[in-house]
Amino acid sequence: MSSRPTGAARPLRRDAEDNRRRVVQAAREVFAARGLQATLNDVAHHAGLGVGTVYRRFPDKETLADAVFADELDEIAAMAREALDEDDAFAALAGFLERALERASRNRALREVMERAEFGGEGLGRARREIAGHCETLIDRARSQGALRDGLTAADIPPIAAMINAVLALPESASRPLWRRYLAVVLDGLRAGEGGRQPLPD
Repeated sequence: MSSRPTGAARPLRRDAEDNRRRVVQAAREVFAARGLQATLNDVAHHAGLGVGTVYRRFPDKETLADAVFADELDEIAAMAREALDEDDAFAALAGFLERALERASRNRALREVMERAEFGGEGLGRARREIAGHCETLIDRARSQGALRDGLTAADIPPIAAMINAVLALPESASRPLWRRYLAVVLDGLRAGEGGRQPLPD
């Protein structure tokens, strides 16, 4: 019996996997620059593939975005998990927010995904839940250490991130990182008491 059918199938599988990687990488670059308004046609063009190839792997934009941004949010979740090892919980929370926003500042679609809790599939949902859980732990620890103002909860973190994301959309932010200035303002507002105010970044 000839082995040719089996041998012929293997390159097809490799080609399919290569195409999938090309699509995901192209989507990462296109979404970062244009946001979620980019289409699967845009991604196919950037990848140098026919649009049919993209649709065979990813039937809609949400499925493709889940493949792209589940990894991104997993890495942000890992940042939050690492922050749990720090002794100073407020400093850990502040550091995590700065690192996550630094990453988002370079990726328009990531900011949109972070703001739109309803967007995406199970991969994004799982990562969002992990991030929220770690933030809740950091907030509870900061409160127990007396470093956090009364009344703040983990539910306040997404709106805070959304406020900083809005700063990233300002025209002035294209030439300088204004978001760092306003993150400093927000963090000072989260501190317990009136001491410890930090100098504002330029």
